[in-house]
Amino acid sequence: MSTLFTRIVKGEVPAYKVAENSQFLAFLDIRPNAKGHVLCIPKKEIDKIWDLEEDMYQELMRFSRHVAVALEKTVSCKRVGMAVVGLEVPHTHVHLIPLNSMKEMDFSNHVEMSDQEFTDIAAAINANVEL
Repeated sequence: MSTLFTRIVKGEVPAYKVAENSQFLAFLDIRPNAKGHVLCIPKKEIDKIWDLEEDMYQELMRFSRHVAVALEKTVSCKRVGMAVVGLEVPHTHVHLIPLNSMKEMDFSNHVEMSDQEFTDIAAAINANVEL
């Protein structure tokens, strides 16, 4: 059975997309640690980041960097943190989280956002992405 993220890639599940190319997709986390929390994934379903081929790993990091730069231009933060955890969805993903304190790296805390807030921040980040 396909993972949730594969279903997002296929368009079967909606997502607040912020960037996309032929290999990768970036979208907002629906349970964000902070406003603007983005997930970057390969479109190909691969469980663990260390299982990616070297070239794909490097391209995922490059793609994530472009999204992080756009995120920093969009959301007021001290920096953008990056985490790879992968326990909840068995599909490689990189978390990009706007940080003002270590509190935003606590995955047990979530920020509530309305559909309009998700839509607006996704569009704003997308406007700053340069792939």
